[in-house]
Amino acid sequence: MVWLGKFWTYLKKRRVSVSVEPRNKKREALRETNCFVLDNSLRESTVGQLRGHTLENKWKIYEEVRKAGFQNIIVASFNHMTRVGDVFLQELKNRGEDFNKFWAFSELIESYDPDGKPDFTTIPIGLLKCKKLGIKNVVLEFDLVYSAIDYEVLTIDAIKSLLLKRIQWVKQFLSEDSKVLFNFRDFPKAMTKKQSHVLDIIKFLSNLNINERPFGVIYEDPFGKWLPNEIGEFTKIVRKEMKRNDWESGHLLVHIHEQYSLADSTQLECLASGATGIWASLCKIGSFLGHASSTITLINLIRIGNKNVLKEYNCKYLRTAAQVVTELTTGEKPDGMQPIYGDRAFDTVFGIEDIEDEEFSMASFFGVKSTMRITPLASPEMIISRLTHLFGDNSQFNQAIAKNMKDKMLEDLRSNRKEEYMSAVGLAMLFDRSGGKLTSEMCKVVNETESTAPIHRNLIKEVKEEWDEWDLKDGIKDDQVTYDAFYNGFMSVYFSCYRCEETKKALKALDMDCNGQVDWNEFALYLKWALRQYPEIDSKHKLIDVAFRKGLIPAMQDEVINC
Repeated sequence: MVWLGKFWTYLKKRRVSVSVEPRNKKREALRETNCFVLDNSLRESTVGQLRGHTLENKWKIYEEVRKAGFQNIIVASFNHMTRVGDVFLQELKNRGEDFNKFWAFSELIESYDPDGKPDFTTIPIGLLKCKKLGIKNVVLEFDLVYSAIDYEVLTIDAIKSLLLKRIQWVKQFLSEDSKVLFNFRDFPKAMTKKQSHVLDIIKFLSNLNINERPFGVIYEDPFGKWLPNEIGEFTKIVRKEMKRNDWESGHLLVHIHEQYSLADSTQLECLASGATGIWASLCKIGSFLGHASSTITLINLIRIGNKNVLKEYNCKYLRTAAQVVTELTTGEKPDGMQPIYGDRAFDTVFGIEDIEDEEFSMASFFGVKSTMRITPLASPEMIISRLTHLFGDNSQFNQAIAKNMKDKMLEDLRSNRKEEYMSAVGLAMLFDRSGGKLTSEMCKVVNETESTAPIHRNLIKEVKEEWDEWDLKDGIKDDQVTYDAFYNGFMSVYFSCYRCEETKKALKALDMDCNGQVDWNEFALYLKWALRQYPEIDSKHKLIDVAFRKGLIPAMQDEVINC
């Protein structure tokens, strides 16, 4: 690993000689921004999700938002249906929560006729529900280039007139000190096709009298298709127009959806180009592939040197909050490799301390110890560190045994043996196989793991008993069942048609020796795999379900029916 350390030193010296003036200007803007956060965790994280939010979910997410220090919170997006969010708002009111910084989405225009002509007279249901439930602050959404709208009727002058009418309605019926934000929902396309209309609206809002002027405008890339520099340039143009019309106090908040792994970069680019803040959820979960979260954005600002957000928000709690909101929304923990709040976000791979930013250590910031990732790339020092961390000090944990363990990992790969060595049990077994003598602490870990083995053996036994019943259907107990028997006994829950192509592929995936029958050992392979990868399985039915859904069904995708 010496060469890697030298190479890293070379890179640091090399980057000094490169012109950094443009980058420094953007970094300075990111260091100085106050980054207003309009939290959208209650809404964004549930958009298009396979599992919606229950009332209990909403309360827990709300608590995480509060713990993170966010005050301005989007609590609802209203329509004619009574959603869980409506009930949640009533509970918030009953509990006496402060509604002064709660926000809700509403359409600017309630509806359009089949020809795309807008209904200018009806007050949108979103505003009426805000009045009913006591929401003072509103995000009014509209489009400038939507193909289903007749813009010969909805002219730019009509839009400006309606913007003012909505502001006046909010001030009259919600509260005199209500705040209003207008969302350019199709912002990138509007800036491309009708930029003059966008800037005309900005100028119009900027020049309203101080009592009617909105809190600001917000915008989004709804599909995550635009490059960071493109959205950044659009942001710069809008912010320049706001300044030109003496509306520097107006907020310009950005929201970027994910599709091509550019969302977080684009959001930072916008903040560097004049956006004053973001509207986002704590975690990336959202419509499409998610969006640029507040957690990722704020931590990037901090590592660049921003002190303002540290004072404004509880940034040290962001990682935990993002993990909790992810699990509440999806039922699962964040992906281990998710930057910042994934379980493996702080893994040390090469063992070079100098490879992390000299001015900011993310692990130290969150009070988390970096985990030494044990792979064939790990240095002996990393292996020793991991052994000591898991099992305490021991004289056996030295350079010689660490080198043997590293060699054993490589030997396993050459022998086509794929193992993991990160867990306590995996590392203990590697240590034992590499010439070490198991310590008492290691034995304790191994024994604890082995104590679960009888449960797994019993589960396998239960499945085998059911298997044997089908095995005897042909009068011979030979640990083999016909395709018909296997389908009726185990597969029919997952495959509705016995003669369908998908079913044939699944049977082929199981019939490894192509003899027209399913052998117990062939099926048991999937069962044992499921128990190893999902040790929490505690019933026969769960075992079979995981074996099919996570093992057999994915495995059958590339099967070719040739036997």
